[in-house]
Formats: sequence, C-alpha cells, structure tokens
Amino acid sequence: MKTSSHPTHTATSLPRPAAHQVHDRVPVPTTRPTRRRIRSVGAHAATGATHALLVFWALLATVPLLWALISAFKDNRELFGNPWQLPGTWHADNFARAWSRASIGDYFVNTLIVVFGSLVLTMILGSMVAYVLARFTFPGCRLIYYAFVAGMAFPVVLALVPLFFVVKNLGLLGSYHGMILVYTAYALPFTVFFLTSFFRTLPTAVAEAALIDGASQEAIFFRIMLPMAKPGLLSVGIFNFLGMWNQYLLPVALNSDRDKYVLSQGLANLASQQGYEADWSALFAGLVIAAVPVIGLYLVLQRRIQAGLTVGMLK
Repeated sequence: MKTSSHPTHTATSLPRPAAHQVHDRVPVPTTRPTRRRIRSVGAHAATGATHALLVFWALLATVPLLWALISAFKDNRELFGNPWQLPGTWHADNFARAWSRASIGDYFVNTLIVVFGSLVLTMILGSMVAYVLARFTFPGCRLIYYAFVAGMAFPVVLALVPLFFVVKNLGLLGSYHGMILVYTAYALPFTVFFLTSFFRTLPTAVAEAALIDGASQEAIFFRIMLPMAKPGLLSVGIFNFLGMWNQYLLPVALNSDRDKYVLSQGLANLASQQGYEADWSALFAGLVIAAVPVIGLYLVLQRRIQAGLTVGMLK
C-alpha cells in the first residue's frame, strides 16, 4: 500500500496572511464620520449665526429705548453735553413737567378714548363678520372675504385725500367719533382675515349640539364660539392696539383740533417746536410715557399672544 507523496493540507495547515496584510485589505470607514463631522460643524455654524443675528436685532431694538429712558432723567445740559452717560442727578420731575406743561396728559387721555373705542368696535364687528364667513356658505361669501383681504394690501396714503372729504362731508372731522370710525375701518381687514382662519379651526360639534338643543345662532356665537376663540381674539386685539396706539397719518389728516390731539400728534408737534433753549428732557419723558403702555402690555401678555398664534398655526 503506497502512501501519497504529496503532503496533505488540512484547514489548520493553510497559510495565514500577516497581520499588516489583514489591516491593509480591510477598508477603514472614514467617509461617513467625515460627512457627519462636516454636517455637525455646519449646523453649529448656522446656529451661531442665527444667535448672533438675534442678539444684534435685540440690541437694535433695546438700545434706543434704553437711551431714551436714560435721557428722560437728564436736564438739557447733560443731554447735549454727555448724551451717552448716565445722568449725574436723576430728574424725575421731567415726567411731571411733560405731563402737565407739555400737555402729554391731555394727549394720553385723548389716545385712550380713541384707541379703546376703536378697539371695542373693531373686535365686535370683526369677530361677527369672521364667524359668518368661516361657518356659513352663501352667494358672494368668498367675494366679501377677498375684499377684506384686498383691504390689507391697500396703502393708507392713497386713501387719505378721499377719506378726508368723506369724513368732512359727514361732519366728523376733528371729532372722537370720526377718529373711532376711521380707526375701525382701518383695522377691520386684518381682524377679519385673522379671525376667519381661526374660527375655521374651532370644532363644530359643540355648536351643532347647541343648535340641536334649540339655541339660536346669536347664543351659539356669544356663549360658545367667542369663549372658544379667546386666544385668537386676544392676539388680534393686542396687534390692533399696537397699531392704533402708534397711528400717525390718520390723525394728522383727520384731526386738526389741538384739544383732541393724540399722543403721536402731540409728540410730533412738541418736537417741531423744540429749539436749543427748549425743554428736550420733557420731550424724552413724553416719549417714554407714550411707549410704556405698549411695552408693558406686550410684556404682560406675550405668552398669551404666542399661544394664540401657535394654536392658529398648528390647527
């Protein structure tokens, strides 16, 4: 019996590659981690740029307000001599002088009458129109809705001359009633546009159940739908308040009675009469008095404003 001259090779006798050859053959996965690092660096860079832009915008908005607030406590000598330094003596009497001698108090009261009267009328009429356009279908409903939307794009400057003659022919020129009606007409397009979209997001099951139980449409609107639409009403109401409080063109064109000047008119008239010997510190105090209600209202209700806008967008 012959034995084979060729050596038998088992699995254990196969030659094994060297360690450095194994590492050379296995590719090192460097592509994906590199891409991940690049994406991470890009995301961090974008976040940093966004934060820098927000910080710049915050400084751009707050620095003039802080400068006006500090200037309101200075006298004329410090105001022109050291405009960027803190006052050596804080003159709180500037606010009392601006309120009484510069008639800022009268302008403030006039503004409250016009703005709150316009705001109440705007919210009542705007919510009723928006509810009808959102919940009912009738011939011409879309035309009415788009007419209100088109009113948002119409510049107020183009309507000043015909609006002046309309108010004059009605005998409302230089009166509270005329200003309230004009402010209301100016704010209605945005109010109807915003609240129509908000009313469409509200559930109809409660309103249908109330209708089955015999409730009238007026009861459904005032007792059910308006309380449900409170976040949207609050948001649009605050936006309207800000726009009416800072309105300047409409009162200048329609209100020529000095006894009924609003704050924007009074401050502009006071600034136009200022000279180097005038009371500039009282003017800055008047600016602060005019800005405090707006800033304070937003700071107190900012969470509710954001909640109302978020609810409308999410739904």
